[in-house]
Amino acid sequence: MKQSKTRSLLQQQRTWGWIFLSPWIAGFFLFTLFPLMVSLYLSFTDFDIGGKPHWNGLDNWRRLFNDPATSHSLWITLRFGMIMLPVSIIFPLLLAALLNSKYLAGKRVLRVLFYMPYMVPAISGVYIWQSFLNGQTGLLNRILVWAGMSDPPDWLFNATWISPALVVVGLWGVGNAMLTMLAGMQGVPTEMYEAARVDGAGILTRFLRITLPMISPVILYNLVLTIIGLMQYFVLPYALSSQTRVNPELQFINLHLYQTGFLYGHMGYASAIAWFLFAIALLLTIFVLYTSRRWVYYAGG
Repeated sequence: MKQSKTRSLLQQQRTWGWIFLSPWIAGFFLFTLFPLMVSLYLSFTDFDIGGKPHWNGLDNWRRLFNDPATSHSLWITLRFGMIMLPVSIIFPLLLAALLNSKYLAGKRVLRVLFYMPYMVPAISGVYIWQSFLNGQTGLLNRILVWAGMSDPPDWLFNATWISPALVVVGLWGVGNAMLTMLAGMQGVPTEMYEAARVDGAGILTRFLRITLPMISPVILYNLVLTIIGLMQYFVLPYALSSQTRVNPELQFINLHLYQTGFLYGHMGYASAIAWFLFAIALLLTIFVLYTSRRWVYYAGG
């Protein structure tokens, strides 16, 4: 009797569990998996908005590897990623180390100030920085002129300065990465630092030999998120390219994908670009996770 009651109770729990999960499962199939499969099918078709898809096999994929516009936008994205990726890891790491110091005054206020920009809506942040970096009326160039520079750069429309400007804008929102790294640092046992201090280890040695290995899982987490975020980089180039003057250096691959699909109506080719971008992000993520076995330390492992 007890076993039958226990089985009945477990069956009821499973049933109610599936009932509560069913809205999410239905939403996943309808709004995630189904559109993914449709886009995969469309990548093998000639489909313009308003028409019917016509199967064309691998034509979109052949065009993908021979299209100068796609190659240019991919190169701009990867080049920016090679600059932004290390900076977006090192900068919040240094901020977290600074805020973890026991000798810094006003740490609570600084934590809030560093995290606040992350809460600002992306498009609002874009327009704030657009005003700040404006070549004619921006505050930054006014400061540079006041400091003695006769011809300050046009940050948003100069091919040389656009990448540094985008990096600076990107650093404005590192509050979340800083917070996770700070939490990881505060979880490091103090006994390890005390023992290293007794052995004569300096601040830099303790940081390199204790702090970095102990928070390496957090660094891996932020590294993967940053790679995925760079492959989805769209809002800032889109907002800046919607102006009357368009900088070709802002033609990131996500912006090229949007223009191909929604401005020119070539949804089949845009789907192929999207899946190509997904493949790049997946391969980079797999590579990082594979190599993490060499540098990520898990205390319980």
